[in-house]
Amino acid sequence: MRRARFLASVERDLVNLLEHLARETGSLPTALRFVTELRAKCHHLAGLPGTLGRSRPELGYAIRSFPFKGYVIFFRYVDDAFEVIDILEGHRDPTTWFGTERH
Repeated sequence: MRRARFLASVERDLVNLLEHLARETGSLPTALRFVTELRAKCHHLAGLPGTLGRSRPELGYAIRSFPFKGYVIFFRYVDDAFEVIDILEGHRDPTTWFGTERH
């Protein structure tokens, strides 16, 4: 069974997302619940058989994506891992974002 692995940059982004959502909603529990659900979705996807998500060859080799509540999870399969390489708000242009980031 595959396991979810998060790049260090994604872990930092999740902390930033938690802080942002807590400020925007005025509720740390609400923000924590959303980030927990997002991480759980990644772990759930990792455990599913087959190749999931939409192939995103325009973003880089073997990158795939899957939507989640206004965000998009970007990942790739690496050996026995489901490697989460980025999580972006759905309105952001991933082509521009991935053009400025190294994954």
